[in-house]
Amino acid sequence: MLDLTATLNSIPLSVLLSGLIAMGVLSWLRPKGRIAFHHAKDNSLMLTKKSGKEQSFVDVCRSATPETCNLNPFLYNGHLQTAWTTLKHDNVPVYYKRRMFESESPGFAGHYAMDFVVEPYEMPTDPELLDQARKHTQDSGLPPRTSFYSGEELAALPSDDTKPMLVVLHGLSGGSHEVYLRHILAPLVADGTWEACVVNSRGCAQTKISTGVLYNARATWDVREAVKWLRKTFPNRPLFGIGFSLGANILTNYLGEEGDNCQLKGAVICASPWNLTVSNVKLQDTWIGKNVYSKAMGTSMKKLFEQHVDQVSKNPRIDVDAIRSINYLHEFDRALQCPTWGYPTEGAYYRDATSTDSMLAIRIPFLSIQAEDDPIACREALPYYEMTQTPYGVMLTTSWGGHLGWFEYGGARWFVKPVTNFLNKMAREIDTTIPGVVEHPERLPGNIAHHDDPSKDPDLAPKPQFHPMQRKLALPLGI
Repeated sequence: MLDLTATLNSIPLSVLLSGLIAMGVLSWLRPKGRIAFHHAKDNSLMLTKKSGKEQSFVDVCRSATPETCNLNPFLYNGHLQTAWTTLKHDNVPVYYKRRMFESESPGFAGHYAMDFVVEPYEMPTDPELLDQARKHTQDSGLPPRTSFYSGEELAALPSDDTKPMLVVLHGLSGGSHEVYLRHILAPLVADGTWEACVVNSRGCAQTKISTGVLYNARATWDVREAVKWLRKTFPNRPLFGIGFSLGANILTNYLGEEGDNCQLKGAVICASPWNLTVSNVKLQDTWIGKNVYSKAMGTSMKKLFEQHVDQVSKNPRIDVDAIRSINYLHEFDRALQCPTWGYPTEGAYYRDATSTDSMLAIRIPFLSIQAEDDPIACREALPYYEMTQTPYGVMLTTSWGGHLGWFEYGGARWFVKPVTNFLNKMAREIDTTIPGVVEHPERLPGNIAHHDDPSKDPDLAPKPQFHPMQRKLALPLGI
C-alpha cells in the first residue's frame, strides 16, 4: 500500500479538515461517476455457459458491473481517494497459513512465501508455526492472523475438489496483509465456495530473502512456479488470477508470456500502471506527483531494502550508499533495479517491463479496472486503443476512484462489486472447460491485415511478425 502517512502528518490538522470540508461541499455539484468499457468492437470472444448457451465476454463484464459508480462525495478526487487508503484501516479479518517455496530455477535462486486463505483460527503457540527461530521471517514477526502450516496440514493440503481458486498478486511493497486485497478475499471465501492464496513478492509480507535477488515489475518467475505447483496440487480446481497495481503489471506480463499455455481460466487487472515510462514521466511532472507519490513509494522501497540490506549488500552489483541516498521511486529503480538486472537506465527498465504490449499476447479472458483520476496509474498510460485490438480483454474505467480507492459513502469500496461479480460469473456461470471462441481469429494482434480486392496488387511485401513478448532483456523464464 502507498505510505503517505508521514507526508499527511506534516500538514496541520486544521488545514486538512478545512480542505476536506470545502472540497466535500463543492463535490455535491459534481456529476455522478462515469463508467466506460473499452474493448474490441468487431471481434468478439464467445464463451459457453454451463447451460449450454453462448455469451460474449463483453456481456459478462457488463453484467458484472454496477450501473453506477457513486463514491464518497467528501473524497472528491483521486488524491483524496488515494490518501484515504492510508488513513482508513478497515477491520477485514482474513486468516492465512503460510508455506515457503524455494525457486527451482537456478537463474532466480531464492525463497518466496505463499499465504493461503483459511477459516478463522486461534493463533498457535508452537514456536515452529510462528517461526520464532526467524528462519524465514523478519525479527518483527509474521503479519497479523498468519502462521505457518504444520507438517500434518501440509500433508493434507492436496485436494481433488473442484472449487475455484484465486491467485493474488499484491502491490509495490505490500503483501497478503494489505486491506485492498482482503476486501476482495473476504466476500469470496465467506461461504466456502472459493479458495484463495497470495503470492508474496520476495522480501515482502515480513519474509526474509535468502539471496540478493528481490523482484521487479516483470518478475513473473515466482508466479509461474506457484501456478505450476497449484495445478499439480489441486488438479481439478479452475484457477483465476488478480493483480493489484505493480502486481497487476506483473500478472499481465505473466499472462502474456504464457499465451495459449496459460493455466488460469480468467484474470482481473486492477489499477495497473501499464505503461511504466508514461507513468514515471507523469509522476515527475507535478510537485505532488514527485514529492508526495514518488517520494512515498521511494521511501517504501528504501525501507524494504533496509530490511534486507545484509543479504542484498552481498550482491557485488549493488552500491548500498547510492540506494540509501535516494528520495524518489525512479532513483531507487536506477540505483537497485538497473544494476541488479543489467538495465543501463531506469528508462530501459520501464520500457522492458511495461505490460501494454504483453496484454496483446494474452489468450484468456481478462477484465481490467482503472480509475481515470488515479494519480499513480495515470490515465495517460492506459491502453485504450490496444484494448480495441484484442477480444480477450475488457477495460472498465471510472472517472474517479484514485489509486486502489473507490471509497463509497459509508466506507465500502466500489471496485469490490465488479471484481467479485466477474469472478463469480466466470466460476459459476461459464463452462471454463470449453475454450472461448474468437469470432475473427485472423484479426488477432500479430496478424497482418489483408483486404481482398481484385483491383489491388498481389501482396508481395515483406511479412514481418509482431511478437508482443519479445523483450530486450533476455531472462531464463523457464516457459
